[in-house]
Amino acid sequence: MLVKDYMSRHPLMAQPNMPIIEAQRYMGENNIRHLPIVGDGKRLLGLVTRQTLLVDPGRLGSLDVWDIARTLGGLTVKDVMVKARDVIAIDPDATIEEAARVMVSKKIGCLPVLEDGIVIGIITEADLLAHLTDLLGEQVPGVRVTYRMPDRLGSLAQVTTAIAERGWGIYAGGYVVTPKRPGYWDYVLKVRDASKDELVAVLEQIENLEILDVRETK
Repeated sequence: MLVKDYMSRHPLMAQPNMPIIEAQRYMGENNIRHLPIVGDGKRLLGLVTRQTLLVDPGRLGSLDVWDIARTLGGLTVKDVMVKARDVIAIDPDATIEEAARVMVSKKIGCLPVLEDGIVIGIITEADLLAHLTDLLGEQVPGVRVTYRMPDRLGSLAQVTTAIAERGWGIYAGGYVVTPKRPGYWDYVLKVRDASKDELVAVLEQIENLEILDVRETK
């Protein structure tokens, strides 16, 4: 699960001399929130987002309506873009979780994907959310169960073995350390070929397992 597998390839891009009015229209028409600005050979020069297109009112406060129109009409994306030196980018061979970590820690909504300074793609928070739905099997029917167990060797194997012994399958799954409860993990599994009641009956037989949520999904 690498960035190159989930990024948007050949993203829409713009030249630095594009007027900001045109950039706003271009992004709106194509329903995008991030626009890499490139030079020759698609080399990254900067990044425009919907936020960067918001002109600082301080620049316009002393102008009359005609001067404001002229000022806005004369601005290009080069005047408002985040310069390449300040753009946080990522390598196509980075893991998907590294991309998520960077975006969360830096509080940003996208990462241009670069090879030798050339834009080959972009990965956004929407791409990561789409990956999460795939990871948890949201698109397939089955029984989704969330349970909690102590952090000990073999605890996950207990559950998967119990499921396999009944001929059921596991579409997807994930787990995290239980928030505010050291020593425990919360697991999510998407199980196929079992009913909700059948799965609950099997899991209730496993020692120290606490079922938090269980539901059938269509």
